[in-house]
Amino acid sequence: MSIEQRSAGIARIPVGARIVVRTSLGPDPENGRERYRDFVGHVTGHDGATLHLLRDESANGRRPAQLVDIRVADIVLFRPVPERPF
Repeated sequence: MSIEQRSAGIARIPVGARIVVRTSLGPDPENGRERYRDFVGHVTGHDGATLHLLRDESANGRRPAQLVDIRVADIVLFRPVPERPF
C-alpha cells in the first residue's frame, strides 16, 4: 500500500474513533526479521503526513495514556477496535 493510499484511508477515520495502528520499526539487527510496534487509542486528528493518537493507558495501569504522533510512512496497518469495557 502506498503512502498516498494509507493517507487517504486515515483521512476517512473520524476523530474520536478507537483504532489499533501497527508501525514498522525496521529489521532486527540480529536476525533480520521485521519489527513492529502497536498503538491502541483514539484518533485526535491527522494532517496527511502524521496521525495524532491519544494512546490508551495500559490495562494494568503501568503506562499512562499519552498523546503520540505517528508518521503515515511508518504505518503498516490500522483498523477499528471496540471500546474497552471497564
